[in-house]
Amino acid sequence: MDLGGWNWAIVDILLPSLLVVVLLWALLRNRSSRRERDESERGTREGYREEEEKRRSGDDGRG
Repeated sequence: MDLGGWNWAIVDILLPSLLVVVLLWALLRNRSSRRERDESERGTREGYREEEEKRRSGDDGRG
């Protein structure tokens, strides 16, 4: 039984197709994480700004 044709199909068609699918999945997954990272950075900047405003006004929360 000659399996040379199947080996060619697996190596030259199936594996590159699988690689493309995995790369597309990774790209799409990283897009959403970039948005989440931007939101997190924005929240951090707002938190620092609020703390700086409290510090400047003298209301540091200490009794």
